[in-house]
Amino acid sequence: MTDELLRTPLYNEHLAMNARLVPFAGWEMPVQYAGVIEEHKAVRSAAGIFDVCHMTEFRFFGFEVLEALQRIVTNDLVKIAELGSALYTVMCDEDGGIIDDLIVYHTGDLEYLIIANAANHQTDWDWITAHLPADVEAVDESDRTGLIAVQGPMALHVISALAGSTFELPGRFHIAEARLGEIPVLLARTGYTGEDGVEIVCHAGNAVAIWRLLLSFAEVTPCGLGARDTLRLEMGYLLYGSDMDRGVDPMSAGLGWVVPKAKEGFIGAEAIARIRQSGPAHKLVGLEVSEGVPRHGYAVLHDGTEVGKVASGTYSPTLGHGIATAYVPVELAAQGTELTIAVRRKEVAATVVRPPFVKHTSLSALSS
Repeated sequence: MTDELLRTPLYNEHLAMNARLVPFAGWEMPVQYAGVIEEHKAVRSAAGIFDVCHMTEFRFFGFEVLEALQRIVTNDLVKIAELGSALYTVMCDEDGGIIDDLIVYHTGDLEYLIIANAANHQTDWDWITAHLPADVEAVDESDRTGLIAVQGPMALHVISALAGSTFELPGRFHIAEARLGEIPVLLARTGYTGEDGVEIVCHAGNAVAIWRLLLSFAEVTPCGLGARDTLRLEMGYLLYGSDMDRGVDPMSAGLGWVVPKAKEGFIGAEAIARIRQSGPAHKLVGLEVSEGVPRHGYAVLHDGTEVGKVASGTYSPTLGHGIATAYVPVELAAQGTELTIAVRRKEVAATVVRPPFVKHTSLSALSS
């Protein structure tokens, strides 16, 4: 590892647990501890914790903060008028290209917290602050903030045990103040695995104590970026830099639901409206493969002709076969369309399906 890589407050904890560390978005991060498949299955069956302290946290204040952020993000922040509620969204450039995907939390009167991708930290900060009026205050809290995800069907049991019997867990896509042991935190009922759980926002100086508290429970398994990726792909959750980037618009990425038709005046609105009207030329689809493991960049073919490339691909520990996403011409995007993927030197059969690939989780049970 080079000295240039950043380290989270939990770096020494990972070393002590013999985690395999890899560079990720400028950070030295654990990719696995005992193994990706074991960690993946622990989250699906019990509870796993993830160091996500590398993520970006911005806070915004001011009388015009709502109007300012409404212009910057595509989704309608009026949906989170209630204090403590949260919203998934993207922010786009004037051409409708996706700069990043974000979660916006309404954390106080005239105050919003945005959590964004680590790889886009400086890009996001520069873009947002360039489009804020002078009387909206922006604070980059990333360096002093810790973030730990607790996910799985047993996750809330663990959190409730630490927060105490009088604590009422926040609803899905809500955030609330709590104390884990004696440590003050914010608990966000969000995640990136398809399982129920929370993301714990804390002071960076308290991250180690919270990590150790969580690991004191037998049902909790430490998990790395490898399992985080297989879990999110099983749910069809998009990854910035693989499934979307500035060259992709929300309609092509299947994110039209975060761009309400009635909302106007945000950056990229006119471009996205034109694409919505005419229809995108390509769409992001899910693919299930018969054999082999598809990887990012592998060619997707139809009748022997390349029609796209794999955006995200992996082996699904839950399903026992390969899954992927890819951008294909819209005429090939219908469910059931038969394609092939060039996996190494062999072409394997692939079928277009509608994500999530895994239909039944503790989160899907919550919404059913």
